[in-house]
Amino acid sequence: MDLYENLKRGERGAMISIGAYIVLAVIKLIIGAQTGSEALKADGLNNTTDVIASVAVLIGLRVSRKPPDQDHHYGHMRAESIASFAAAFIMTAVAFQVLTQAGSILLQGGQTNPPSLLAAWVAIGSSIIMYGVYRYNLKLSKSIKSSSLFAAAQDNRSDALVSIGAAIGIIGSFAGLAWLDPLAAFLVGIIILKTAIGIFKDAIHTLTDGFDTEEVNEIKSSVRDIPGVRKIEDFKARSHGNVTFIDLTIKVDPDLNVVESHDISDEIEHTLQNNRPHTRVHVHIEPDV
Repeated sequence: MDLYENLKRGERGAMISIGAYIVLAVIKLIIGAQTGSEALKADGLNNTTDVIASVAVLIGLRVSRKPPDQDHHYGHMRAESIASFAAAFIMTAVAFQVLTQAGSILLQGGQTNPPSLLAAWVAIGSSIIMYGVYRYNLKLSKSIKSSSLFAAAQDNRSDALVSIGAAIGIIGSFAGLAWLDPLAAFLVGIIILKTAIGIFKDAIHTLTDGFDTEEVNEIKSSVRDIPGVRKIEDFKARSHGNVTFIDLTIKVDPDLNVVESHDISDEIEHTLQNNRPHTRVHVHIEPDV
């Protein structure tokens, strides 16, 4: 499938997340305020910031679709990683806000009035919806190899777990454990922060040209198995969104002519591109003397 068609499919996943977050955030914030549930309000606030994060992902995907130009010879694919980076910062900010508010209530001994069970049912329903969105976006992100959509899927899963935790806290508080609802809100903040740190690390790794060591070894092994390749002299790889750029220098028999050397180079390119769609390969050949 065409690279830019994949990016358009990724946009649909981001739009589904945005739609779900807007609806759920409004419901949770209203019901949370009416029932007095700190956990549900924290969950709703989390979804509100998720709307912003999902919009950042959507913008990143759309920018990534722009073809190479005079100022961006490799295209605009890294906009995806920048979008993931921005999403991580937004999630970190809301995590600290939730932790501060819930921690303050916990230090006061919990809530004086327990929330209604309606809040728990809203949280459970939200969890089911977000788990469905997570499964859809996870499958789609792997299909189109989109780092920003994968980050959004991880956030979807985190939100499903957050809602389950909120429901448990609400039910416990209703049963007489006044501290359980704010504790659930506090745990919501920790989950959000943990997810943000994971997304942040992945985005930084990509933006600083990091590349998975196991994948490097797999690629080198594939190249070494190609007839005519005597040695891999140099190897470099980096990711731009869902596109991988590979530059390598190989040693070949010095008695080969230009055509024979070129055939080896073509075989390397075809092998790597067949195994890894959307891979750009540059091969430099040197005589093994």
